[in-house]
Amino acid sequence: MIIPTIGRIMWYWPEKQYRGKFPWAAIVTDVHDDNLVNVAIFSPNGNADDTKNSIRIVQDGSPNIADASPYVEWMPYQVDQTKRNKTNE
Repeated sequence: MIIPTIGRIMWYWPEKQYRGKFPWAAIVTDVHDDNLVNVAIFSPNGNADDTKNSIRIVQDGSPNIADASPYVEWMPYQVDQTKRNKTNE
């Protein structure tokens, strides 16, 4: 499990009816706990789109699942880097 911190970049998936093929960029602006964050999101065309509060994090070890509601997840390289660091400890 990756612990969220302010300033980290994540992938944001909007409500299912608004999802495209790719996620939106999001910056963590506040951390409620290991599974819930506030984010500033950027639309696919690069505009600062909005802020979203209390967004669920979907990741290994989290009780959250990807469903029709909005959520964030870590980028694959972040997950891989975390796994590599744990094997080197």
